[in-house]
Amino acid sequence: MHKDATRGRTEVSDHDQLLVIVDPVARRNDGESVRIAKDVLSAGAEAKICLPDGPEEFCRALARRGSRRPVVLGDDRALLRTVALLHRERGFAEGVLSLVPIGAPDDLEVAHALGVPRSTPAAARAVLHGAVRRLDLLVDDSDGVVLGDLLVPGLPDLAPAPSVWDTCRTLVRTLVRPAPSALAVRTHRLRVEADGVLLADVDAPVEGLTVRSTGGTAEVTVHPSAAPPRRATAHTLTVSGPDFRYRADGRVAGPVRRRTWTVRAGAWGLTLPRDTP
Repeated sequence: MHKDATRGRTEVSDHDQLLVIVDPVARRNDGESVRIAKDVLSAGAEAKICLPDGPEEFCRALARRGSRRPVVLGDDRALLRTVALLHRERGFAEGVLSLVPIGAPDDLEVAHALGVPRSTPAAARAVLHGAVRRLDLLVDDSDGVVLGDLLVPGLPDLAPAPSVWDTCRTLVRTLVRPAPSALAVRTHRLRVEADGVLLADVDAPVEGLTVRSTGGTAEVTVHPSAAPPRRATAHTLTVSGPDFRYRADGRVAGPVRRRTWTVRAGAWGLTLPRDTP
């Protein structure tokens, strides 16, 4: 690889050796796309193909990559697993990751938001001829990682499936009193601190907050229940309060009573097409 001073990126060398790790879910659900990606990659570089049967073999293959550049064939879950593993072994200092997204559209939202092409052949060609972009990483105090959006709290607790009796009671209540004109907004009592600055406290209910890392800092937006949104940028964000869940990269985690996230600027490298804005 070599540095492109005009773009501030690292160009991918045609002589890179690849370790192509095929996620078992991708292999099972879309074997044709896997075949196409393997053909394109093998035709353009020296590629060692690894077909792990499960997460443990996936981890072992990644740990034994040596000097080969890892290329993952899979969905967002496979991407997140790989980034988390490389982060925990501190393998991103000089390392680079490539992805060929394979899966259902709903399972590829993170990959596409990062700029990875939707087409299998185009994504495979970007692995061979693209440029490495250094991206930020949100890391929490349990060493979990967030690549894209963070929402606090996450989805509300799901109620159990209603029984026939529950349905009948709901119908009776609907008949004897008018339905509300709008759903009530659920509020939460959270303490939010951005670089030590208090943005919200438990005595003032909020509807939630959204976080996204960009340009080396986190953009934090707090949504009070009866006031305009409050916005701030920070390197460290701490949220505390009664048990809450949070939604990171489309997946719900928790409940927790306190969590701190820290932005690691340019912490990981992803191969993208050279014309990615």
